[in-house]
Amino acid sequence: MAAVSIFDIFKIGIGPSSSHTVGPMKAARAFALQLDSVAGDVVAVDVTLYGSLAWTGKGHGTDSAIVLGLMGLQPETTDPDSVEGILRTVHEARSLELAGVGVIDFDPDKKLIFNFDEELPRHTNGMRFVAHSADGAVLADEKYYSLGGGFIARNDEPEPSGQDGEPPYLFVSGDSLLKVAADNGLSIAELVYENERHWRDADDIEQRLSAIWQAMRDCIERGLRNDGVLPGKMAVLRRAAKLHRRLTERGEPSGIDAMEWVNAFAIAVNEENAVGGRVVTSPTNGAAGIIPAVLAYYDRFVPDASEEGIHAFLLTAGAIGILYKVNASISGAEMGCQGEVGVACSMAAAGLAAALGGSNDHIEEAAEIGMEHNLGLTCDPIGGLVQVPCIERNAMGAVKAINAARLAMHGDGTHVVSLDQVIETMRQTGLDMKSSYKETSQGGLAVNVPEC
Repeated sequence: MAAVSIFDIFKIGIGPSSSHTVGPMKAARAFALQLDSVAGDVVAVDVTLYGSLAWTGKGHGTDSAIVLGLMGLQPETTDPDSVEGILRTVHEARSLELAGVGVIDFDPDKKLIFNFDEELPRHTNGMRFVAHSADGAVLADEKYYSLGGGFIARNDEPEPSGQDGEPPYLFVSGDSLLKVAADNGLSIAELVYENERHWRDADDIEQRLSAIWQAMRDCIERGLRNDGVLPGKMAVLRRAAKLHRRLTERGEPSGIDAMEWVNAFAIAVNEENAVGGRVVTSPTNGAAGIIPAVLAYYDRFVPDASEEGIHAFLLTAGAIGILYKVNASISGAEMGCQGEVGVACSMAAAGLAAALGGSNDHIEEAAEIGMEHNLGLTCDPIGGLVQVPCIERNAMGAVKAINAARLAMHGDGTHVVSLDQVIETMRQTGLDMKSSYKETSQGGLAVNVPEC
C-alpha cells in the first residue's frame, strides 16, 4: 500500500472542485517549478485540457486554477478573496508571472486549450503543459493527471507518496484493518493515530486535527451568513443563510430539528465551495459538506460530545477514505458521484460510529451501509457547475451517513455485505458506468434540465 496519511485525505483548499480545481492548480505549479534549469529561455507556455477536464473545466474553474498554479500559488494558502483580482489582471495584461521564471506573455483565451475530442490514456482528468523558447523550440513537455481529491501524478510515473516510510500498522483492506486493530488491541482511531505518529509528533497531529475541524466550522459559519446568487448562468440562489434564520427563529433546537440543521450545515459548506471559498477536501470538494455537517451534528446534538470524539471521528473517517483511495478511486470523473458523495457518506458514517463509542465492527458496518446505498450514483452537474445537484446531494449524503451510523450501532457488528465487498462493487460499477455520467455533463440531469 502506498503510504497515505489521513492528512492526504483531509486537505484545506479552495473550491469548487478537488479534481478540477485543486489538482490542476497543483499540477500547473509543479510544472512551472520544474523549469528552473531552462528558466532563462522560457517565453511561452501552452496548456491543453483533456477528457473530463475539458468537458466541465470552465464550470469547475480549471482554467482559473491553471493560471494560479503557473503563478506559483497553492490551494491551501491562496486567499479566495484575492483570486478574482489576480485573474482579472492576467486577462487584461495577457501575461503572468510564471513561478521561478518571470513575466511571460500568456493570453488565457489562446494558451488554454480545451480538447473535447481526445482523452489521455491514464485518466480522464489529463493535462499537457508545453514550454517554448523564443525560437519556438520545446523546452519541456509534460502530461499531468488529476486523480481525485487533489492528488496528482506526472506522465506514467507512480503517484508520489506524501509520506516517508511505512507506518507500523499496515492495512490494505477493511478486513486487514479490523485484524491488525484486533491483534494489537486498538480501536481504528488509535491505530491511525499510531500510524500518524510514524510521520509526525503528537502535538502536530492534534494541531492538524483541530485545524481541520476549525476550517470546517469556519466554512459552515460563512455559508450560514452569506446570501446572494451563486456564480454561473443558472443564477442559483443561496439557501443556507435563509434556512439558518428560520431554524434560529424557532429557538433552542429540539431533536426533531436535528436533520434540518444537518441540511443547513451541508448546504452552507457546498455553497461556499461553489463560490470558490475555502473548504476542507474531505475527501473531495464536491462532497466537502458531508463530513463537516455530520461532525457539526455530533458536536451540537450528541450529549457529551467532546474534542476527543471529534478527533476519533476524523482519524476513523480518514482510515476509511484511505481504503477507497487505495482500492478504488475518489474521483468523480472515474467513479461517478458514488466516488465522491458515496465515499464521503461512508467515511462520515464510520467517523460518527467511532465518536459514538462504537466497536470496530460497528464502524466497519456503518461505512459499508454508507456506501451500499450510494452505489451507482452518477456525476451529472448541470452546466458543468458544482451546484445542481451537488449541493443538495451533500445534504442527503450527510443525513444518510447519520442514519447508517445509527443503524450499525443498533446491531452487534455482524452483517451480510462487508466493506471490502462494497468498495469492490463501487469500483466495478464505476468502470461499467458510461462516461456521460462521470463528470462530463453529457448525461443525466445535465442534459435534461435547461441551464437557464
